[in-house]
Amino acid sequence: MNSSEQTAPLLEVRHLSKHFGAVQALNDFSMAVRPGEVVALAGDNGAGKTTLIKAISGVFQPTGGEILLRGQPVTFATPQEAREKGIETIYQDLALADNLSIGANIFLGREPMRKVFGFLPVLDRKAMAVAAKQTMGRLDFHVSRLDAPVSNFSGGQRQAVAIGRAVYWDAQILIMDEPTAALGVPEQRKVISLIHQL
Repeated sequence: MNSSEQTAPLLEVRHLSKHFGAVQALNDFSMAVRPGEVVALAGDNGAGKTTLIKAISGVFQPTGGEILLRGQPVTFATPQEAREKGIETIYQDLALADNLSIGANIFLGREPMRKVFGFLPVLDRKAMAVAAKQTMGRLDFHVSRLDAPVSNFSGGQRQAVAIGRAVYWDAQILIMDEPTAALGVPEQRKVISLIHQL
């Protein structure tokens, strides 16, 4: 790989705008993110940060401008399309199912199945447990029971589960909306450390 390929943006946003009727939520925003970079956006509430995240991740279409992935213009009609291209998003609410285990949350909506009796599909809980152990181990995340419901975990631990989900699915771009909001200082440090491990 030559030096220009190494510095080429993985994600580029050019002059992005989003209107909701007469409300202009995002106006002429541009940025570039290169492989390995950690980029933080700061701004007041209502400045358009979450709107930008949702436009990049396929929740809704921008009104103007363009999004480029690896130099190619892309349009995502759904978050699933963005995930298929390697963009994982962790929203402030984390989108975790509190009553489910870490493994079940990693695979939420993408559950592995196995066949019993050669034809009957059933949830492959063993594969989910193995993936949870390996993935969370990569993040140096340790709890006494990986099969416990995530409702038993602290805010920082829950954030680690959401990050683990993105890591498992091999996200090329991980977008996080206020990853340290409502966390205590020690948990904020742990989450920031996890982000730098990626």
